[in-house]
Amino acid sequence: MLFKELELIEPILKALETEGYTNPTPIQEQAIPSALAGKDILGCAQTGTGKTAAFSIPILQLVCQSQLNGNFTRGIKALILTPTRELAIQIDESIAAYGKNLRISHEVIFGGVSQHHQVINLKKGVDILTATPGRLLDLMQQGFIHLKDIRFFVLDEADRMLDMGFINDVKKVVAKLPEKKQTLFFSATMPDEIEKLANTLLKNPVTIAVTPVSSTVEKIEQAIYFVEKENKKNLLQDLLEDSAIKSALVFTRTKHGADKVVKNLVKHGITSEAIHGNKSQNARQRALTNFKNGSTRILVATDIAARGIDVDGLSHVFNYELPNVPETYVHRIGRTGRAGESGMAISFCDTEERAYLKDIQKLIKIELPVVSNHEYHSATPLKVSSNQPDKIKKPVPRNRMVKQSYYKSGRGSN
Repeated sequence: MLFKELELIEPILKALETEGYTNPTPIQEQAIPSALAGKDILGCAQTGTGKTAAFSIPILQLVCQSQLNGNFTRGIKALILTPTRELAIQIDESIAAYGKNLRISHEVIFGGVSQHHQVINLKKGVDILTATPGRLLDLMQQGFIHLKDIRFFVLDEADRMLDMGFINDVKKVVAKLPEKKQTLFFSATMPDEIEKLANTLLKNPVTIAVTPVSSTVEKIEQAIYFVEKENKKNLLQDLLEDSAIKSALVFTRTKHGADKVVKNLVKHGITSEAIHGNKSQNARQRALTNFKNGSTRILVATDIAARGIDVDGLSHVFNYELPNVPETYVHRIGRTGRAGESGMAISFCDTEERAYLKDIQKLIKIELPVVSNHEYHSATPLKVSSNQPDKIKKPVPRNRMVKQSYYKSGRGSN
């Protein structure tokens, strides 16, 4: 199917063509027509499926049509609520790109920075507002934002709202929305509390589920290294000595851990920056910009800070520490292997994390290939299967000891 078959208006089609979009992803193909028909949507879709375009494109068209129908009120017509600053910024950038040929005003608001410029732009009049919950409630309490004219409401990354403790803030926002509105609700997973929230918000929704959370992108090659905690920094340094790795996203569980990884990499001449909740908004945005433009080779992130990071051509993801929630593993590695490209996901597993690995393999229904011939291989490897205790794919030679590069051999190339 082509975008031009989705009954989109010409200005949006031209913008999509400029962006190089021809064929919609499955969630876009299913969500856009239903949204344009005025139906509520319950979308269960993980990162990397194209859901930002799935809701922002129809919202742009619906707001445009409301203007053409004579609705020229200055009030906010569409509200997109999302958990993180980085994701809010990226959604607003997408709206700017898809709506470049429309006379629709849009603004993004988030905490961690001065509200001065945000308030100035709000006073000028905004059609589509993308916001994080905290700053939105703050500006509502100050009287700068009123939601009485909202006709379209998007709740994005609902499960992450729950993880970050924002669910009560979301409920406060929802309480201020008009009863009559169209709601588009997206979540990668559906825990009980999120399902209850969806039931209170949606009326006869169209349910769309794509790329189940237990699946991983086929083009992503995965490998596991058994290495004890104290040796992880040396192993990461070894692997990153390969110049074939142009850029990589490294995940840690904690903010402090992210800073320690960056400090060690920088010490050894590997350009890297950390992105996490303790960083100022300006520092986080600067790190992300540097990573996107290639001036920073390695971005080290915690899960919450990384939600919403979308970098074209990212070839490698490293799980420096395995997540204790198996679904998070799927979200992490989904940062690579996008838009039909190949990708590599490399995970380190120490003794304390082996239970996490077992849960991950149970979820994705894949036994991760073990790379054993490296300097820091654990003396007691995990028995991942009673039938195949040490199943190992073609091993990756360690860079310091073997000159031939694994990635130059073809398996790790893009």
